[in-house]
Order: sequence, then structure tokens, then C-alpha cells
Amino acid sequence: MSDTPNMDPRTELAGKRTTLATFRTAQALDRTTLAWIRTTLTMGSFGFGMIGFFRTLQDRAQTPEAAILHHAAVRIGELLVLMGIVATVLAGASHWSTLRRMERGESPRASRWPLSITIALFVALLGVVGLWRLVGSR
Repeated sequence: MSDTPNMDPRTELAGKRTTLATFRTAQALDRTTLAWIRTTLTMGSFGFGMIGFFRTLQDRAQTPEAAILHHAAVRIGELLVLMGIVATVLAGASHWSTLRRMERGESPRASRWPLSITIALFVALLGVVGLWRLVGSR
């Protein structure tokens, strides 16, 4: 069991549990990062869809007001693509940073401004700007 006769077997068991806990934490970090990648890909894909759809409508707009609305929708789509790219980079950087901390034996720590709250605020701001443009163009 143990290399030294005076060593408590519980110490060895605690070390194994710590190793497994670190492994589980790293796996959870991977799952979280993959979830962020799915989210940012969806954001970017939706943005590209908006750009393509509303550019076509903008070219066929019957009135100047419709052209302005379609132009605003294209800009919102561009912002979604940009937000997707930025969020992907931030998720990767956060993942890398947390893995490095764990490799050094430090505990992972939560950010003061988590990526989820930051992206939620940007999406809400984007919605307010879109609504403002919609109401302001009438």
C-alpha cells in the first residue's frame, strides 16, 4: 500500500482524490469552453444570415425608409459577427489562462466580469440600439 510504514493510508487516498478533482475541474472547463464556442458560432452564423438577407432586401427596397431599416439590420448583423469573433477569442483566452493557473497548482478563480455577463450586456445593448433605430425611423 504505502512506501513508508508510518505513512497514513488516508494521505495517499487524499492525494488521489485531489488529482481526480483537478481532472474533473479541467473537464468542466473544457465543456464550458465548448459551450461558448457553440454560442459564438451561432451568434456569428445568425449575423451572417442577417447580413445576407437584409442586403438583398435593401437592394429591393421600395422606399427610403425601408432601405434605412434594412441598412440598420445589416449593421446589427455585422455587430453580431464581430461579437461572435470577440467572444470566441475571450473564451479561448479565459480557458488558456485558467488551465495555466491549474498547472501551476493555483486555484481557478471567477472573473470579476464573467464572459456571460459581458456578452449578455452587449446583446442587450444591441437590442436597444436596434429598437432605437426601428422606433427612430418612423
